[in-house]
Amino acid sequence: MAENPFQSPDSPSPAVGVISGSHDDLRKVAKFQKGVLVCILIQLVVVFICLIVLPSELVIIALGISSIVGIVSAVFVFLLSVQVYGVALGIVFGVGCLLPCIGLISLLVVNGKATAVLKQNGIKVGLLGADLSSF
Repeated sequence: MAENPFQSPDSPSPAVGVISGSHDDLRKVAKFQKGVLVCILIQLVVVFICLIVLPSELVIIALGISSIVGIVSAVFVFLLSVQVYGVALGIVFGVGCLLPCIGLISLLVVNGKATAVLKQNGIKVGLLGADLSSF
């Protein structure tokens, strides 16, 4: 019996589901997921405003805002995918996010994986992602 069963571990347990196993990268996953979810929310608000409120002259401005938010969400999806899947799939999901129908699928897949990783590590995930103060 060389080991003391009551001794605290030497190093913290690695983060589950993150490629590096680092808790810093787990925090990055939470940040990037929050960015993806905020971009989705902005996209939904812009589409709702276009359909209900805006006159037809301002739709072009709304489409510009929607395009910019789409590019930003593709960047967040790429960064999030790199943390949980790796660089190769990060590129696939990032580029796929720019395509009209494939983009929604890639957003859902990457967001689902990020939610699963955060929950596996005991972090509560709400409507707009994990609470960053819980880290």
